[in-house]
Amino acid sequence: MIKGFLNEFKEFAIKGNVIDMAIGIIIGGAFSPIVNSLVKDIIMPPIGMVLGKVDFSNLYFALGGDGTKYQTVADAQNAGLVTINYGVFINTLISFLIVAFAVFLLVKGINKLKANDKAEAAAEEAATPTTKECPYCFETINIKATKCPHCASQLQ
Repeated sequence: MIKGFLNEFKEFAIKGNVIDMAIGIIIGGAFSPIVNSLVKDIIMPPIGMVLGKVDFSNLYFALGGDGTKYQTVADAQNAGLVTINYGVFINTLISFLIVAFAVFLLVKGINKLKANDKAEAAAEEAATPTTKECPYCFETINIKATKCPHCASQLQ
């Protein structure tokens, strides 16, 4: 029973789609920190500067408290406040949009390659003749025919 299960699992794991999916997950995991750094370290600082030197990672709403404004989320949380960190959410949303755009470009490129492959296959199929002419009655017949359906001549 265990041997059958292991063989079935082996067949499943070796299939191309599972391996492709695993590679995609690994690359996606490696791509995530790059995108997060791009957003946090390159995109958001100029946007924050344009908006009045705002650090998005420290934008928050404090729930409760005495109305004291803290400089950072960490300071507010250390003071015992519950915070809604909408600046971190904005950074995460921008990261998601960049990843979604990259995936869109990847899928678009793959679809273009598939379309090219289909066009090449169709052109190759069109180039292969499917009919021939009977040498006796000169009617068009299937290329695989061994006997002409029009004149009943035996073909070679």
